[in-house]
Amino acid sequence: MQEENKGDKIGRVLQLYAKLSDGYVINKAEEAAYYGVTERSITRDIDDIRNFLDEDSERTGIVNNVVYDRMAKGYRLETLNKIRLQNSEVLALCKILLDIRAFTKNEMVSMLDKLITCCVPKVNQK
Repeated sequence: MQEENKGDKIGRVLQLYAKLSDGYVINKAEEAAYYGVTERSITRDIDDIRNFLDEDSERTGIVNNVVYDRMAKGYRLETLNKIRLQNSEVLALCKILLDIRAFTKNEMVSMLDKLITCCVPKVNQK
């Protein structure tokens, strides 16, 4: 594969992802005609985006998927589930646990550590 064609594919995939992120519906035939490729190429591009979203969900905690919408006759981005709690939600839970004073200090520290480790992205854990 020539370097020029490889760059075209990367740009095409990024533009398709940007459209999906902005809430647009991707029609395979229209996109194939616009980019001058086959519909199969657009299908592969959408598969690449799906693979990226699967891998990215582990990092972000947000499960996104590209689904086919029969009514719109195209592909759209769907947020299925937010796995992790937001920082404000974790803070609220920590405050509740601290306010009820039903646990010993060791139990409280253990629970708070587990809550933060499981629910907060590593970047925000401090």
